[in-house]
Amino acid sequence: MVFDLPKDESPIIKVLGVGGGGSNAVTHMFKQGIVGVDFAICNTDSQAMELSKVPTRIQLGPNLTEGRGAGSKPNIGKMACEESIEDVRRYLENNCRMLFITAGMGG
Repeated sequence: MVFDLPKDESPIIKVLGVGGGGSNAVTHMFKQGIVGVDFAICNTDSQAMELSKVPTRIQLGPNLTEGRGAGSKPNIGKMACEESIEDVRRYLENNCRMLFITAGMGG
């Protein structure tokens, strides 16, 4: 699948994988070679993120979780997102017109 975009602009469509399930889904999409779309993952688990080939990664809650995940605790995940909200904002501020978020909602 190819989207026609001006050559001098970055993709306006972004796909963000959140957590383990969302990151796995986005990693799979990225491996398919889809062009014209910007992929990123964010997770509290730094080891899981290291396994992904997706180049844009946002560590959620590095101070709170120390990269060890949220332990299936939604409140920890929420606080981790709040800690890293500026990193997420910076990613989205760069030429984003359409955003797809994928998450597993597991635990």
